[in-house]
Amino acid sequence: MNTHRLLQVLEQQIAALASEVTPRGDAPISQARFDAALFANRGTRLRDYLAEVQKNFTQLQTAARDNRTNQVAYLAERLVTQIAALKRELATQGLRRKNQPKEAGAVDLYHKLAEHQDYERRLSSMIQDRESLLRQQSTLAAQQKMQHELAVLAGRLMRCRQVLARIERSIEHKEKGL
Repeated sequence: MNTHRLLQVLEQQIAALASEVTPRGDAPISQARFDAALFANRGTRLRDYLAEVQKNFTQLQTAARDNRTNQVAYLAERLVTQIAALKRELATQGLRRKNQPKEAGAVDLYHKLAEHQDYERRLSSMIQDRESLLRQQSTLAAQQKMQHELAVLAGRLMRCRQVLARIERSIEHKEKGL
């Protein structure tokens, strides 16, 4: 394929790609989708990657005009790979949206809430056990040891209740849509 025809085909593919990317190009992607060797860009929007493709195409046109065949071959291959990667990304975006857990955050919060309520129950039970053991201690050293254990458990219970309150507020915010 001659260089002029190659440039026309690539230009048509880039134009088609641009028409696909434009409606969704501003939506940020949650994580890097492309290898660093493929795109120099580290943006979070597809339009950022499209802009790099267009920039590379301009460089390809300049290299072709200046008859730099090695650079033309390299840039053409890179462009074809970048275009294919963007097309794959566009094709799989719908699948990615379907596979994302919709209420995973809320489920995790309820799981954490139940976990911490269990911790609170167990800590309260341990404190009651230690208090009853404290009453049974006859030596001062044993009483002091038991009081120290009670103080440690009381601190843990207080922190557990603080975490419970935060989790409950988070659930409340999620349910209200904040």
